[in-house]
Amino acid sequence: MKKRFVSLFLVMALLATAVTSAFAQADQDIVDTAVAAGSFTTLATALTEAGLIDTLKGEGPFTVFAPTDEAFAALPPGTLEGLLADKEALTNVLTYHVVPGKVMAADVVGLSSANSVEGSPIAISVVDGKVMLNSDATVAATDIEASNGVIHVIDKVILPPSMTAAAAPAQLPATGGEQSTTASTSLILLGVGLLLATTGAVFKWGFAHKR
Repeated sequence: MKKRFVSLFLVMALLATAVTSAFAQADQDIVDTAVAAGSFTTLATALTEAGLIDTLKGEGPFTVFAPTDEAFAALPPGTLEGLLADKEALTNVLTYHVVPGKVMAADVVGLSSANSVEGSPIAISVVDGKVMLNSDATVAATDIEASNGVIHVIDKVILPPSMTAAAAPAQLPATGGEQSTTASTSLILLGVGLLLATTGAVFKWGFAHKR
């Protein structure tokens, strides 16, 4: 079964050769290679805003899972703008797409996870012959070599676990909020009723004794 997955992934790598031809030659670094491709303008902008251009132009080597412009455009409305306005969050997201070292397609297929530069692991799986990251993003093209590493193209922006957990709203029962409100209202009304009843009793007792 594993040999079958490896074979399928190697086929993907061969098909990616056509895509690779649209990129710059391997004597360019990762940033210049991505810019030359023309389909990573949003990624280039984000790297600039996060101050990571010089890092990814460094010696490396690095493995970058690069989301396309379409992947960034598919984020929920306002997400990209929010990230671009928050350098720390943007840096966390971008470095989550980078793995230290040069990990080629044949190596990726044998992994169940890879530790990102951000610090959190990226889950890797093979589903129906396709390599998936965190069960969300599909690796669309592989082994695009640069002078300081390799690029694998993905069709979705992946987020670190800490950010996905923080973004998840608290889960409540369908009627939990209404029940809580009703219970609170009932307690308030009960309290008012007891207060009125007690006040009335005291008033009657005082009036009786006064007579």
